[in-house]
Amino acid sequence: MAALIDTPEAANRLARAIASDLSLYNEAKIKEGIENDSFFSVLQDEIAEGRAHYESRVDAKIRGTTNFFDRALVDVILARKGHIKSKIW
Repeated sequence: MAALIDTPEAANRLARAIASDLSLYNEAKIKEGIENDSFFSVLQDEIAEGRAHYESRVDAKIRGTTNFFDRALVDVILARKGHIKSKIW
């Protein structure tokens, strides 16, 4: 078993990689979620799976300081989808 990630930089990289994978493999759901302002409910299972993976790989001390995973969801997925029509922007 690999050692837990214990630096903020590595935790952030992992969070962003997971968010990139979510974006890559769930384009239709992301579009639907943004259009209908239901992003987090439409992708609930995928986000939970990604979060579980992140938490299994990152030391609790790092997870307790900065929420890299949630920030990555916003930065990597939502911020890059501003071209999708939505009531929220």
